[in-house]
Amino acid sequence: MTLPITPSQTIGPFSHEAWRWASAAAAAAAPSITISGIIRDGDGAPITDAQVEAWSPAAAAADQANALPGFRRVPSDDAGAFSLSLPRAGAQGAGEPATLITVFARGLVLHQFSAVFLDDDTGLADSHMLQQVPSERHATLIARKTAPDAYAWDIWMQGTLETVFFDYAGAP
Repeated sequence: MTLPITPSQTIGPFSHEAWRWASAAAAAAAPSITISGIIRDGDGAPITDAQVEAWSPAAAAADQANALPGFRRVPSDDAGAFSLSLPRAGAQGAGEPATLITVFARGLVLHQFSAVFLDDDTGLADSHMLQQVPSERHATLIARKTAPDAYAWDIWMQGTLETVFFDYAGAP
């Protein structure tokens, strides 16, 4: 008996090539920030065919020039690198994520959800989202400032440095 393919099985080994048409790497409206990093597997090897999606609902109003305001989708490159140019969203010091993240990759049966915070946000200690994460894991969600309006944040899919991923499944 053959079972039907489920949505979580359709990512396949072809996502990097198939989704190039759907990349939404639009430039952000000023003022903007750039979050760049490398997506890695559990052994530290770069993942060269991932898709990183960023959704910044608080930035949608300031990003009306783009086809999908507040949304970006970028592929990782041959070194596993990605770079997101995002409108600076929300009030500084609010402890809210700079953006919500979804990761898709070959071999990943279900996409993963995360969030990235900026290390210069003075409200991090009061963040309701970060308070749900053990303090020793906070660093996996916080992008380090590397230059004015530029931040570094790596995504680790497994291992001791694994990025915190959230389960947004609804209650039964």
